Amino acid sequence: MNLASLLENSARDFADRDAVVLGDTRLNYAQVNGAANQVANLLVERGIEPGDKVALTCPNLPFFTIVYYGILKAGATVVPLNVLLKGREIAYHLEDSDAKAYFCFEGTADLPMAKEGSVGFEQVAGCESFFVITADPAAASPIEGAETFGSALAGKAPAFETVAADSSDTAVILYTSGTTGQPKGAELTHSNMISNALSGEQLFGADSANPDTYLCVLPLFHSFGQTVIQNGAFAFGGTVVMLPRFEAQAALGLMLKEKVTFFAGVPTMYWGLLGALEEGVDVSALAKNLRIAAAGGSALPGEVHKNFKERFGVTILEGYGLSETSPVASFSPYGEEPRVGSIGLPIPGVEMKLINDDWTDTAEGEESVGEIAIKGPNVMKGYYDRPDATAEAIHDGWFRSGDLARKDADGFYYIVDRSKDMILRGGFNIYPREIEEVLLSHPDVSLAAVIGVPHESHGEEVKAVVILEEGASVTAEELVAWGKEQFAAYKYPRIVEIVDALPMTATGKILKRELS
Repeated sequence: MNLASLLENSARDFADRDAVVLGDTRLNYAQVNGAANQVANLLVERGIEPGDKVALTCPNLPFFTIVYYGILKAGATVVPLNVLLKGREIAYHLEDSDAKAYFCFEGTADLPMAKEGSVGFEQVAGCESFFVITADPAAASPIEGAETFGSALAGKAPAFETVAADSSDTAVILYTSGTTGQPKGAELTHSNMISNALSGEQLFGADSANPDTYLCVLPLFHSFGQTVIQNGAFAFGGTVVMLPRFEAQAALGLMLKEKVTFFAGVPTMYWGLLGALEEGVDVSALAKNLRIAAAGGSALPGEVHKNFKERFGVTILEGYGLSETSPVASFSPYGEEPRVGSIGLPIPGVEMKLINDDWTDTAEGEESVGEIAIKGPNVMKGYYDRPDATAEAIHDGWFRSGDLARKDADGFYYIVDRSKDMILRGGFNIYPREIEEVLLSHPDVSLAAVIGVPHESHGEEVKAVVILEEGASVTAEELVAWGKEQFAAYKYPRIVEIVDALPMTATGKILKRELS
């Protein structure tokens, strides 16, 4: 069992079908498979052995997919890195994962990935090979003395016998966002990743006889884009249309040009798509092709859910997962009317429950809030080289998520908030998501993030940081007064700050730790 079989099976069955599209470049399955074989031959030639770790920094470009599967074919483990990392951070990830080789895209003047990658690589003695991927394979390396991907691949055979892997072997190490402490590498096995990719048949109605065209705006170094888009598409012979950086207008243009049937994104991307629709624009041409709109990564505001349905005629299906769960753990049932605000039901083969801090099950009842625990074939084998952290996170096969939720009588789960985001004001628990949902119902509020800030007597105070709709003139004081009418006295935001933009991660999540 090797995750690369997803590519190989489609290359065998649908050799001439488009696998990856970037602008005017179209690579079919046979071409992607042949290029991945060249990468595997290169790695074996450079001494990479089964089980070795190979790191990869690359935005949403065909190079990512080719190198990703090439590493797997060689029996090695892929370590995808966030493209925004600096040299010091890259060195940490290479060192922590014991990476033996590193592929890094050249980047741009604004985001010089190869320069930062080189700085990181030079600090790690155990990482022996560094390949700079240039947009033009024939171009010289932007880093003096560094070997280019194009020159390293020259003459390598496009055929390779994929190394057999055990289902429990590590296929990918995904580093957590590191909101607290140093990032940890979640070890995901071939079985974890394959089972999650294949779940698309039951979750989305994926069918190789009628393959979907996926718009890839989620970064591929992240589990959501990697599994739901790349691996999910390749499992059923679908086509991945890549957009290296999410821009709403460009995304809408590609959806129309390529007749995209499957869009997956985080809530801020849906917010961006809605904002990019000019008044009076006919979206029927976009909507007639769109079959699936999936959301995850963070809570989807009810207002965005409603507005997308009104404009596109497609209901967004919410799911839930984490890097440690490959990532999908639950999803709204396809073909059924979704319950707005719910992350759905556990996916086939996966169990979920709500627990207390001591791992005991929470009391039954729809008002009972507990931490989500997950068990199933999608749960990681552990954090790489961190037995203590693994023992804290996994007990009896159950993984504790850090997310607080409730469950209704039909078994549908509803995220209340991150346990670490919960605000404790004067002894009362306040869940930021509830406040954000209500703020977004205000006609002048476009986007909102609610946090707790230190307070002398209450411990924490509720603060809302908001972006206004274009042309809106509401003041912070007016929003405070409006909130006072909407919430119990202990809940409403006493502090409101109006800003032009909110800090976000590379995956489009609002970065609350940078707010204060």
